[in-house]
Amino acid sequence: MTRTTHCRKPLDTNMKERGVTLISVFPKLNLRGVLWAGLAACAVALMPVGQAMAAPEADAHAAVVSQPLKQLIAYALAHNPEVAATAFDGQAAAARTQTAQGALLPRITIEGGYTRYGDDLRLTAARYNGELGVFGDNILAADLVLRLPLYTGGRLTAEMRAAELLEASAGQRLARSRGELVYNVSSLYYGQLAQARLIDSLNFSAETLASQLERVNALIAARKAAKVDALRTKVKLADIRQRLLREKNNLAVQRQALLNLMGEGADFTLAGPLDPPAGETRGIETLAAAALEHRPDALAARAEFEAQTARVEAARAGHQPTVNLVGSVGNRIMNQPTQHPAGLQTNDDVTRIGITFEMPLYEGGRTSARVDEENAKLGAQRERLVKLQLQIRLEVATAYANLASGLERLASTGKVIDLAAESQRIEQEKYTLARGTVLDVLDAQSALLDAQANHIRALADANAAAAQLALATGENLP
Repeated sequence: MTRTTHCRKPLDTNMKERGVTLISVFPKLNLRGVLWAGLAACAVALMPVGQAMAAPEADAHAAVVSQPLKQLIAYALAHNPEVAATAFDGQAAAARTQTAQGALLPRITIEGGYTRYGDDLRLTAARYNGELGVFGDNILAADLVLRLPLYTGGRLTAEMRAAELLEASAGQRLARSRGELVYNVSSLYYGQLAQARLIDSLNFSAETLASQLERVNALIAARKAAKVDALRTKVKLADIRQRLLREKNNLAVQRQALLNLMGEGADFTLAGPLDPPAGETRGIETLAAAALEHRPDALAARAEFEAQTARVEAARAGHQPTVNLVGSVGNRIMNQPTQHPAGLQTNDDVTRIGITFEMPLYEGGRTSARVDEENAKLGAQRERLVKLQLQIRLEVATAYANLASGLERLASTGKVIDLAAESQRIEQEKYTLARGTVLDVLDAQSALLDAQANHIRALADANAAAAQLALATGENLP
């Protein structure tokens, strides 16, 4: 009787002290739920089962509610392969910006070569009439050449602006990738605490059924109950135990999911309670406007659109003339001259400086085709930007609705647990007094377990929605 009267306390204590987020443990999961499931499994796998079942130990960890999660997030940000890859993408974009900027600066090269002519040529041009010179058909040349673009129709400037915008976009993509990692790690963290809670509930339910089986056997020995009551209790107990094994296996899988997010060398133990999230006081329109204004992927998309606009300008500059400043200092050497007047050397210095001009007249339509291509890409970028804006509004509205629904379900399921616990207590007393059946007791026990699971699911969904809303509005950036 004492055990029956307090049947709800261990779960209720655990639900407030340990915290659990459950999604992949139950059927009808959405895509977000599958992700949570991965998180949920990790928490229990990270905690020994014996530790997860002990309420006093859970109290000892209650003082570090957020610290373990912060540590996990910090480790994941430092070691996650996808975040590292995105950071390298940003470095590549920065290098492309340097390349575009360098195109505006002078270019200095060393150029040389060997030329054999069909007729004898003078080594260097005559500086006055009648000047003697060295002649031959083999000339070696070496020059230090400087080239500086003076006018390109705005092509180089547009290419540099496009590169800078793409570099900024890469930085925003990195921020978004970090935000998604924070969301995934947080969801898995909460999910595994929820999974631990579910396992605690199953363990307590198994203990309750084991005690019930002992009472049934005692009543059978006193000829106050039928043997079929014991069989029915054993069947129910076996079902709880196999479900417990299934949930522990899910935890092992989910732990590995979190380890994959953490990167190589990750090893940790989760601790801390799972409390209901705070409600959102701002309206959907306010949240959507903030997301469109501040979300990194929205900023990245706008930067990419502007960069594509610059690319269109660069392509159109292909119709414009190009003017370059060219200067060089070099030396010419005559190899095996055919005419070598006395006193003249077979090598001579050459210097030059000038301006070159190039105007495209006919290129087979290549420049026009490139302009058409870049304009088509610009149209595609514009439509993708519109699509992203609509998607952001949908994500904010979905997360907002999920949070409100989760909080409402959390309030209602908490009351159901009290009713289910009282119902189980009454049915056990009735059975002990031979006024009820074992089926009534088992049904009441199942109802209590279902109520606990529903509460855990609601708690998981509410925390998931809170994390999802923070991601949707871009407010979870590290």
